[in-house]
Amino acid sequence: MKELWVPLSGAIAQMRKVETIANNVANANTPGFKKDHLIFKEHLTQFEKGYEQDIDLPHKEWKPSDFYRSYGAEHAKVKIDGSYTDFKQGQLTPTSNPLDLGLKGKGFLEVLTPNGIRFTRKGSLTINGTGQLVTDGGNPVLNKIDPALLAANADGAPLPKPEERFINIPSGGRLSVNLQGEILVNNTKIADLSVVEFKDIQSLRKEGNSFYINNDFKNISTGPVKTAIHQGFVEQSNVNAIAEMSELIRANRQFESIQRVIKTYDNISGKGINEIAKF
Repeated sequence: MKELWVPLSGAIAQMRKVETIANNVANANTPGFKKDHLIFKEHLTQFEKGYEQDIDLPHKEWKPSDFYRSYGAEHAKVKIDGSYTDFKQGQLTPTSNPLDLGLKGKGFLEVLTPNGIRFTRKGSLTINGTGQLVTDGGNPVLNKIDPALLAANADGAPLPKPEERFINIPSGGRLSVNLQGEILVNNTKIADLSVVEFKDIQSLRKEGNSFYINNDFKNISTGPVKTAIHQGFVEQSNVNAIAEMSELIRANRQFESIQRVIKTYDNISGKGINEIAKF
């Protein structure tokens, strides 16, 4: 029964959709989280082989099957064609914590993780025991590279290593961060947050629920950064929990419907085998 692959392909695709929506719902309260969407693709035999437009009337006694044309629809298949992240701005919520930074715009904070340089929208920062500015997971936040060094890099000049770009916060001072990402202690500038924007934001790949990977250095925008840093705020997830829960219920019901179709095919197959065995 080749037709069984039609509902089976739909069940696999629908299961992936349920998993994606469930992950969105689970991170509805994760600061800086961006929800994911799946793209489905349907394969139809008629687009591959084509079909006749002429109406061929049979020269015999007509019956319904003579006029039934499915154009290969019974062999249609559904698959996951890809996924993408919705980078829509999340709401900025005040926290009164000077180490919470909310990003408004398309930029990302540049941080160093055990896997290399990553980018994040989660601005819940802290200061570790050695005075370094780090994420809530302990990953160092990086200082901005001097634009003159970036220009020189185009001619082959080396850039500073990530370890040379750690931000050390002096103790005992009043810390403030302005909209441009300048870090000041007692009104004296000590560093510039590395806020990075990208030419093609959809080329970023998620790593976990907070970090993003950029595999092409040329994808980094070299123009003026338009992202504003709001101290004492945290960007919330852009997931609408109510809308996602409704979509999750709908996806679960569709998955259950497809399961019933598969069960029906299985029953038909079983009856067919049993009936043939009687002969």
